[in-house]
Amino acid sequence: MSDSNTGQPLLEMRGIAKRFGELQALKGVDLVVNEGEIHALVGENGAGKTTLMNILYGLYHPDAGTIRYRGKDVRITGPRDAIALGIGMIHQHFMLVPPLTVAENVVLGDERMGPALNRRAIEARVRELEERFKIVVEPSARIEDIPLGLQQRVEILKVLYRGSELLIFDEPTAVLTPQEVDELFAIVRKLRSEGKTLILITHKLREVLAVTDRITVLRAGANASELVTKDTTASEIAQAMVGRELHEIRPREKTGTSLPVLQISRLHALSDRGTPALKGVDLVVREGEVLGIAGVGGNGQSELAQCILGLRPVSDGTITVSGIDIAHDDPKRTRARGVAYVPEDRRVEGLVLPFTVADNFILGKQDHAPYARRGVLRRDEIARDGDRLAKEFDVRPPNANAIVGTLSGGNQQKVVLGREISESPKLIVISQPTRGLDIAAAEYVHERLLEQRARGCGILLISSELDEIRALSDRIAVMFEGRIVATLDAKEASEARLGLLMAGQAEAPRPV
Repeated sequence: MSDSNTGQPLLEMRGIAKRFGELQALKGVDLVVNEGEIHALVGENGAGKTTLMNILYGLYHPDAGTIRYRGKDVRITGPRDAIALGIGMIHQHFMLVPPLTVAENVVLGDERMGPALNRRAIEARVRELEERFKIVVEPSARIEDIPLGLQQRVEILKVLYRGSELLIFDEPTAVLTPQEVDELFAIVRKLRSEGKTLILITHKLREVLAVTDRITVLRAGANASELVTKDTTASEIAQAMVGRELHEIRPREKTGTSLPVLQISRLHALSDRGTPALKGVDLVVREGEVLGIAGVGGNGQSELAQCILGLRPVSDGTITVSGIDIAHDDPKRTRARGVAYVPEDRRVEGLVLPFTVADNFILGKQDHAPYARRGVLRRDEIARDGDRLAKEFDVRPPNANAIVGTLSGGNQQKVVLGREISESPKLIVISQPTRGLDIAAAEYVHERLLEQRARGCGILLISSELDEIRALSDRIAVMFEGRIVATLDAKEASEARLGLLMAGQAEAPRPV
């Protein structure tokens, strides 16, 4: 944990208000960031964190309020104004050009060196920045050839190249392994020691406690709390974010039997580009068990889920559910065998956004009774079950006629999850179940999954969130480059051990 900083205010945002149509996103928010500190900005989805930072970076214009930077009132009309002041932003989704080199991406958009770029000169300048801030990346490497952790370093070098003194990090650890998180935080601390000031937008409270000095908590577009990191706890921060005490997921007794509900043997499949994505995967999920799949995104997890559901062709191997091989079934037949699926991108794969909540609750069942008769939808049956399920799964507002695309991410996920578990499946394949969700919505999803486990359902849980994997799983399998490199009992799966496996480092053999 960092020491509290007592520097003078570098940034003061006072009374910031912003409305989008009928939504009042910010309601007179204050934010004070001291020079030379690491300041966390936390809150639930929709609390206004990103909106506030987009105003600071010039992407949005406030309806009311003032911004003071280095003691002077400033008007930021666009990112160029922010950059000129010394404000830089490292976005959650990297803004890089894959075919270009590290050095070319660092200087892209900066015209100070003129139209004829000198490759040696820009690579030398990038190396100077790397040495000063201990950020190691090969300047001549192409972005498409380096991992996500190094790509993030390139984003940091971009803002440093432009002379930024205040750096905004938006969810910086979302795609990193635990070891890469440690490396990032070493860079963050080095930046502070060099006099930089940092704002960290995150929902990972453990990381807030590990690296920040002070915390501003937003709730529903307003200030909820101002905290000194060394004087607070994760539960205090979480309570300030949601306005109530949250339930802790505690270790559970095993409920599973020895009966496998899902068995996968020697599974091979190709990626969308025709390259091997799965290379001989073997795994078993038993009744009443959660098997977590840990791994950095892009190591075959998505293809594994798609193969189970019949959404991707299987090149070789078997997939059996309750003893029946489904490797070459289509999705409709797979679902009829009791397999439910909650995809990683609910908006693209899980919902039809222009449809109502009720219509989305019956997707996959719309062609048979009770929702259809002789090819004609029965609107009364759809509406009745839509109302029931909206209430049962706490969709807010509980209006089955609401257009699902207008709901928050958490409520959209409740619709997908509710649709899938309302049929009492024997197996649930769920990918990134709480991606983009706030603490309260994530808590709801976890509780419903554990209810399914308790009734004997097998669950294959794919998540890039190690805390989630470790909290929910009975066993944890680690994927790297299309293979299962280890399967551990959850009690044996420390974060450090999982992180090494996720990075492709094999474990030393245990003494016999």
